[in-house]
Amino acid sequence: MKQWFPVRIAVALLAVVASALVVARADSDMDAQIRDIVASELAPTATAADPGGLAAAVYAGGRLAFFNYGVADAATKRLVTSDTLFSLASLRKLFEATLVALGTERGELQLDEPVKKYLPELHGEYISRVTIGELVTHTSGLLLPTDHPPWPNETFSRDQFIAMLNAWTPPAGEQPGKQRIYSHAGYVLLQLVLERRYGMPIATLIESRILKPLGMTSTFVPDRGEDNRATTTPEIVQRMVQGYSHDGAPIGPIGNQQSYYDFPGTGQMFSSARDLGIWLRACLDDAVIDPELRAALQMTERESFRVDAKFGQAMAWEHVRLDGVTVIDKPGGLNNASAYVGLVPARRLGIVLLANRGEYPHEIARYRILPALARL
Repeated sequence: MKQWFPVRIAVALLAVVASALVVARADSDMDAQIRDIVASELAPTATAADPGGLAAAVYAGGRLAFFNYGVADAATKRLVTSDTLFSLASLRKLFEATLVALGTERGELQLDEPVKKYLPELHGEYISRVTIGELVTHTSGLLLPTDHPPWPNETFSRDQFIAMLNAWTPPAGEQPGKQRIYSHAGYVLLQLVLERRYGMPIATLIESRILKPLGMTSTFVPDRGEDNRATTTPEIVQRMVQGYSHDGAPIGPIGNQQSYYDFPGTGQMFSSARDLGIWLRACLDDAVIDPELRAALQMTERESFRVDAKFGQAMAWEHVRLDGVTVIDKPGGLNNASAYVGLVPARRLGIVLLANRGEYPHEIARYRILPALARL
């Protein structure tokens, strides 16, 4: 028996090594398939003939992969990297929705509370009936004139915003909670509710409650300077993109901070593909964050309003039911920036797209890349 025992151990060890090699080979093959699918779809959308560039992050099989194309700034020929900073446009709404969900998890606020509880200056007949939950799910019925270009920018104060809300009545008989109408103004109002509830600026709330716990060090909501540029350090500005129109014309300065309104916190959020890879992992991998924040992220993803057989609305997120695949996603865009994040939670798949041009065709992620990855 003593003579055979070492042999048996050796055979067992060889079996373990062989099994590990098979798994590693399978993982390598899967990674190659993922890269082929993603690159074949993204590369044609970000060629040398297209303005600006593109940064992408893909989470699949518990691993992150990054894809970078084009330039952050054509004038200096600075290339896009996974650490380049882009405007997130309406992807910012995902973070505000998470603040709401986290507040409900901690018993600090309730979705059915009327917004006037925290902003008693709201006394109009319609706005008095709108709740926090309706704002965060775009079911408030609000659709203000400031939801459409031209944006009011430097000429629209907080007091004017409150007055508009108090005077507003729906043009077609909408009622709070009875329809889905996408509203930028609703999320600006949500910002004011959160700031009043917690007594601190929205940028501080997002950083302290979400970004720091997740270790996201390159994501922030800067103030807007007099030149409509984000107020930040020169080192950060050197990582920011120049924004372009869809036909290649530069729009605004590097770090352009467009704003719907002329009061603090209403501009854009900035981040990198690498930092948003952390966000993808947090949304898809239960093991990486604290229980309350994990529950809050999961809450934001749950469908709360069925639009039709194909589409549904969650807290900022949108649900799209495709052939055998449900994609939960959020697009965002300005005239000089495009952003997208999409998830397939059932398969622990996710993708982020960041482009420094308007009208980037992000639909390829929803309808082609994510479904193709889900079939692997």
